[in-house]
Amino acid sequence: MNPPPTPDSLDADQVRARLDDLTVVDVRTPAEYASGHLPGALNVPLDRLGRAVPALQEAAGRGEVLIVCQSGSRSAAARAQLSASGVPTLDLAGGTSDWAARGHELVRPAGGAAGGPAKPVWAMERQVRLAAGSLVLIGLALGLLLHPAWQLLSAGIAGGLVFSALTNTCGMAVVLGKLPYNRGAAAGAGLDATLERLRRG
Repeated sequence: MNPPPTPDSLDADQVRARLDDLTVVDVRTPAEYASGHLPGALNVPLDRLGRAVPALQEAAGRGEVLIVCQSGSRSAAARAQLSASGVPTLDLAGGTSDWAARGHELVRPAGGAAGGPAKPVWAMERQVRLAAGSLVLIGLALGLLLHPAWQLLSAGIAGGLVFSALTNTCGMAVVLGKLPYNRGAAAGAGLDATLERLRRG
C-alpha cells in the first residue's frame, strides 16, 4: 500500500486530472523510461540531473514541475537535489508503479525490433535486488567451496544495503544505471533535446 500524498506530492489520480498543466520529469534511466512513462513526461536521468538544473529553473518559473520515478525513492533524491538549487517541485506518490496500478496510460515509444515497442527493461529496484542477491549467493558459495575469505563479498553487499537504507542512496543503482542496456541509444543526444524542450516550455 502506498503512503498518502503529502502537501508537496500528488497521487496518480490527481496527476491524471492535472497532467496538461504540469511539466513532468521522469528521473529513471533512459531504458526504464522507454519501457513505459507518463504521457508527456521528459526523461532526465537522476545521474544527469545537475546538468538540467538551469532548464528546470526556467520550467519551474512557468508552472509546476512534477518529478517521477518507479516508486518514489529516486524522485525524492531528485527533489532534494533540486530544492537545494532553488527549484520547487512536486512528487508523484507511488511513482509510475502506482500510476499503472490505477489503470492510467503508460506511453511506450517505438524503438524495438521492426519499429515495434521498446523492449521492456526491469525497474532499477528489481535490478538492484537481483544484483545484490546474486553477489551475496556467490560470496557464500565461494566461501564454502574455495576459501572463507570470499564470504567478505557477502558481508560487503550487506553493509552496502544497510548504508543505502540509512542514507536513502544506492551506489549499486548508480553503477547499474551506467550499463549500456540502461542508458539506451543516443542517451546524450536525448538529454540535449529534453533540455531544449524544458527551456522552450
